[in-house]
Amino acid sequence: MFQLASALPSSVLERKVESFIESWRGLEGLPLAVELWNGKRFELNSDPAVTLRVNSAKLLSQLQHPNLDSLGEAYAEGLIDVQGHIREVFNVVARLVEHFGEAARPKIAEHKHTKKVDAESIEYHYDVSNDFYRTWLDEQMVYSCAYFRSPHDSLEQAQVQKLDHILTKIQVKPGERLLDIGCGWGALVLRAAQKYGANCVGVTLSHRQFELATQRVKDAGLEGQVEIRLQDYRDVKGSFDKITSVGMFEHVGLKNLRGYFAHIHDLLRDGGVVLNHGITSSDPDSGETPFGGGRFIDRYVFPNGELPHISYALKELAAGGLEATDIENLRLHYAQTLDHWTDRFEANGAKLLEMVGDKRFRIWRAYLAGCAYGFRHNWMALHQIVAVKLGKPEENPLPMTRDYMYQR
Repeated sequence: MFQLASALPSSVLERKVESFIESWRGLEGLPLAVELWNGKRFELNSDPAVTLRVNSAKLLSQLQHPNLDSLGEAYAEGLIDVQGHIREVFNVVARLVEHFGEAARPKIAEHKHTKKVDAESIEYHYDVSNDFYRTWLDEQMVYSCAYFRSPHDSLEQAQVQKLDHILTKIQVKPGERLLDIGCGWGALVLRAAQKYGANCVGVTLSHRQFELATQRVKDAGLEGQVEIRLQDYRDVKGSFDKITSVGMFEHVGLKNLRGYFAHIHDLLRDGGVVLNHGITSSDPDSGETPFGGGRFIDRYVFPNGELPHISYALKELAAGGLEATDIENLRLHYAQTLDHWTDRFEANGAKLLEMVGDKRFRIWRAYLAGCAYGFRHNWMALHQIVAVKLGKPEENPLPMTRDYMYQR
C-alpha cells in the first residue's frame, strides 16, 4: 500500500515534508509535534500533547493525503509511533484526515459468511486471551455498549444497568426460556437467571468465551438453569419465550440479515419477544465509516464485519416476520463506554503489550480510541430494537407504553 518516496534526494524529500507539515499549522491549536526518520522535529504547538514519529520515508503520500486506513496500517505495522494518550492522538489524527484526507466512503467489499468463515472471524477477534479482555473490561466482562443513567456512573454500574435495561425491555419472567445469541462470557444469561429466574441458553463461537462462561455458570451454581453452548446460531433449534442478541448481528453479513431474523422468528413462540442490540452504519448507502476507518477495522479488528443502516435492519427484520415495537439509539452511551475501555487500556499498556505483543496491542489501542471518536461524531450508531412474533395480531405481548422500561 505504501508508496516509496525514499528514492528522492534527501534535501528534496525534506522540503516536501516540511511543506505539507507547514500546511497543518492552519489547523488552529493542533497540539502536535512531528519527528522524522532523520531526527528532525516540527512543533505545531508551543506545548504539543501528541508526538507523531515517522519511521519511514515510505509514508510521504499517506501523510500528504491521510486516511484512517493507511495511517492505521502504518501504526499497526510500526512505520509510525505516537506519544501521548491515545484519545488525544486520535483527536489530532481525525482533524488531519477531516481537513486533508478524502471524505468519500467507498463501500467495503461484500463478504461470504459461511459457518467456517464466521467461526474463524470470531476466533480471530474474541480468542485473543481472556486475561487480555479481563484487563480492560468491567468485572463481568461485558464487551458491548453500556447504559449510563448518569455520566458519573462507573463502567461496572453502567454494564449492570445495560443488562437490566435489556431484560426489562423484553419483560423476562421466572421460568421463561431465554436464548442469548452471541453470549460472550455469559454476563447476560447469568443476570437473567439470578435476578429474573429465567432458564437460559447462551451460544457462542468463541472457544475461550465458551470455556469461561461455562465455568462461571458452574461457579454460580446455575448448571440446572443456564446452558452455554459452542454453537452457531443457525444450528439452534427449539422454542424460546425471549431472545437476545447483543453485539452479534454485525458478524451476520448484510445479505444474511433476512435469514438471521427469520431464524429468530422461527425460534420464538407466538407472542415471543426479541431484543437485537448492535452497531449500525450512519451512512444509508455505503455501510462504511468515513475516511477509511471501516476498512482498517475490517482488515485488522473484525474480519468480515458488515454494518447495516438502521433502515435496512428494520426492513430485513420485517421481512423475517418480526414486528419492531421499540427502537433506541445508544450512540453516545457507546462513546462513553469506549472512553472507559480506552482509559483502562492506556493505564494497563505495559501489561497488555506483554500479553499480546506489539502489533495486536497497537491494533486494539487504535481501534478503541477510534471507535470512541466515531460514535461521538456520528460515524456509526448503536441501536437496540425490540421486536415481537405476533400470535393474534390484536394481542401485544408488551405493555402499551414505554413506562415499564424505566421503573426501578
